[in-house]
Amino acid sequence: MIDEFAKEYLHSDLRELREVMVWKLEGLSDMDVRRPLTASGTNLLGLMKHLALSESRYFGEVFGRPFPEPLPRWDDLAARGLDMRADESESREEIVGRYRRVWAHSDATISALAVDAPGHVPWWPRPNVMLFNVLVHLVTETARHAGHADILREQLDGATGEGR
Repeated sequence: MIDEFAKEYLHSDLRELREVMVWKLEGLSDMDVRRPLTASGTNLLGLMKHLALSESRYFGEVFGRPFPEPLPRWDDLAARGLDMRADESESREEIVGRYRRVWAHSDATISALAVDAPGHVPWWPRPNVMLFNVLVHLVTETARHAGHADILREQLDGATGEGR
């Protein structure tokens, strides 16, 4: 009983955080969603690009359910860090659409597996995990980047909050 409660609770939080990320782009020009606002070049659209990549890997490869679209590899050192920014060659529609397709794929994985389903994260110090561990990690990761998005959005137009 607690397993299903925990799984649904975490999944619900993840769904809400995803919507917050999409809201952070609403009403902004294409230039603003791509505007680098940190020394590293991070921008709002890049945060979404990064979350799509992370979520697709964790709820895909970790559980033997790879996301069906090509994405950069974790071990591609040349691409490391580039997912935190988006440039003019990547459309907003492309990145937001991919993020939403990743949600659907992740949601299917979450629905199909028990909260204690085994997974393997080879880059973690303790690589043998359960769906529970990955849910906690992705809720934390998405919340962290939603906080970054709060700050970037506020710098652009003063908008704060969680949206809807």
